[in-house]
Amino acid sequence: MWKSHPKALPYLFLSEMWERFGYYLMIGIFTLYLKDVEAGFAMTEKEASDLYGTFIALVFLTPFIGGLVADRYLGYKKSIVIGGIMMGAGYFMMGIHSLPMLYIAMTLVIVGNGFFKPNISTLLGNFYNEDQYKAKKDEGYNIFYMGINVGAFVCNFFGAALQILLGWQYAFMAAGLGMFIGVVVFLLGTKHYGNKTEKKGIQEGDMPFSKIVLYILVPSVVFGIIGWLIKGVASDVNTDCAIFGSDSTDAFIFACIPVVYFYGSLYFKAKAEDKRSIGALLSIFAVVILFWAVFKLNGSALTTWADRYTDREMTGTSQVLFDKLKLAKEVEYKKDTVELYDANFRLQKENGEIKKEVNYPLYFRNVKEELKPQEGSKVSLWATNLSQSINPGWVILLTPLVVAFFTFLRSRKKEPSTPTKIAFGLLISALSVLVMVAAVQIGNNGSEKVSVWWLVANYGIITIGELFLSPMGLSIVSKLSPKNITALMMGGWFLSTSIGNKLSGVLASMWDTYDDKADFFWVNFGLLMFATVLMFALVKNLNKVMKDHGIN
Repeated sequence: MWKSHPKALPYLFLSEMWERFGYYLMIGIFTLYLKDVEAGFAMTEKEASDLYGTFIALVFLTPFIGGLVADRYLGYKKSIVIGGIMMGAGYFMMGIHSLPMLYIAMTLVIVGNGFFKPNISTLLGNFYNEDQYKAKKDEGYNIFYMGINVGAFVCNFFGAALQILLGWQYAFMAAGLGMFIGVVVFLLGTKHYGNKTEKKGIQEGDMPFSKIVLYILVPSVVFGIIGWLIKGVASDVNTDCAIFGSDSTDAFIFACIPVVYFYGSLYFKAKAEDKRSIGALLSIFAVVILFWAVFKLNGSALTTWADRYTDREMTGTSQVLFDKLKLAKEVEYKKDTVELYDANFRLQKENGEIKKEVNYPLYFRNVKEELKPQEGSKVSLWATNLSQSINPGWVILLTPLVVAFFTFLRSRKKEPSTPTKIAFGLLISALSVLVMVAAVQIGNNGSEKVSVWWLVANYGIITIGELFLSPMGLSIVSKLSPKNITALMMGGWFLSTSIGNKLSGVLASMWDTYDDKADFFWVNFGLLMFATVLMFALVKNLNKVMKDHGIN
C-alpha cells in the first residue's frame, strides 16, 4: 500500500492517528466528566452542552490563524510540533480537578489544534504536488483519513477502561500520552520531509498579516467582549444575563460578526472574474453550518441518549468479555441507588446562601418494571463513551464502499458534481435524524430504554452523509478559491464548521426543555431539510460556476 506513495505518508498517517486518538478520547468523556457529580464538576445538561459547544467551536476556529502563521513565518514542522505539545499538555491538565485549570487546559488544546490540524494536512498535500505522486493524491488522502478514524475508533475503549479502573484523570492522561506519541512519530519521519516543511513566506497578492489582525482578529475580540458583557455576567442575582442563552454564546456570536462581515466584503470587493467563485463558496459555507450543528451532537445530546435512554446492560459472554476488558461497570439495583454520570439541580436557600441540591437520576428509572433486577443485585453496564466509536467504525467500513460507488458512476460517466454530492449528503443526514425520532417513539418518549441499534443505525446513515459532504468541502474550496486568498477561503470553511459546532452546543443545551424528545429531533430534521432545499436550489448555479472554471 505504501510503496507507490511518498515515504513521509506512514509517519504522517501514524502521527495524525495518534493525535486523533487523543482528541476523540477527550471529546468522548468531556461532557460526562463535566456532569459527574462525584469526581467531575456536577454541571447540568445545559451548562455542560454550552461549554462543550464553545470548546469545539473555538477548536475549529484557530486552524485559520495557525495555517497562516505556518505558511508565512514558522513553517510546517515547527507549527505541528508546537501544536502537538500544547494539545498534549492540555489533555494532561484536564485531569486536574479545578475549573480554572480546566479552562487553561481547554485554551491550550484550542490554540494547539490551530497549529497542528491544518498544517499536517497541508504538509501531506505538498508531497502529492510532485508530478510522480499527483495521480495518487486522492488515494493518499483516503489513507490519511482512515488513520483519523482508526484513532477515533480505538481511543474510546482505552478511555472507558482507564476511567472505570482509575478515574477521569487517567483517561485524560492517556489522551495526552497519545498526543505526545503522535509528536514523536512525526519527528521520527523528519529525514523524509526534505524541504516540504519550510515556510512559503509572503507571496505576491497575499493579504498582509497585520491587515488580518487589524480587520479580523481585533474587531472579533472587541465584539466578543461586548457580547459577554452586554447584559452583565451570569450570577445568582443576574440570571437573565444573555441574549442567546449564555454569556459564552453571546460572546461567540458577537465575535463572529466582524469575521462574517469581512468574508462578505471579500465578495463585494473582488475582481469581476473572482466574484462568482467567492460567492459560490460563501453560499456553501452558509449551508453546511447546519450540517455541523446536527452532526456534532454526537458528543453532547447523543451521548446523553446513550447514557440515559439506551439499554446498556450486558449479559452472557459479552458481559464476561466487557468485564474482563474493564469496558463495563457494575451498578447495584436499589430503589435509592445513584448513577453518578449526571445531575439535576434544585436551587435552595440555606443560611442566606443559594446552594445546589443534587438529585441523581437512576439508570433504572426508565427500565420496564418487569425487567428490573432483584433488589440488591448488580448489573453490568457498558461505558457510555463507547458509543463515540460507532461513527468512526462506520467511516472505516463505509469509506471503501462510497469510494467504489463513485468510481463506478465515474466509469459510467454519471458521477454527480461536487455540489450535488454535498446536497445529497445533507439529505441523507436529515434522514438519519428520523431514526432518532423513531427511537423516541419506541421508547415511549424516554419512559423505557431502547436498543443501542437505534444509535448504530443513526450513526450509520449520517456517516454516509458525512462522506458525501465533508471531504468534498475542502476539495471544492481548493478548486474554486482565487489563488491569492486560498488560505483565507480555507479559513472560511473552518469558520463555518466552528459556527456549526457552537450551534450544536446551543441545540444540545435545550435538550431538557423538550418534554417530548421527538420534538428535539424534529427541530434537527427541519434544520437539515432547510439546508438540503437551499443546497439543491444552489446546485445549478454552483455547477455552472465550476464548469466555467474548468472544474468537474
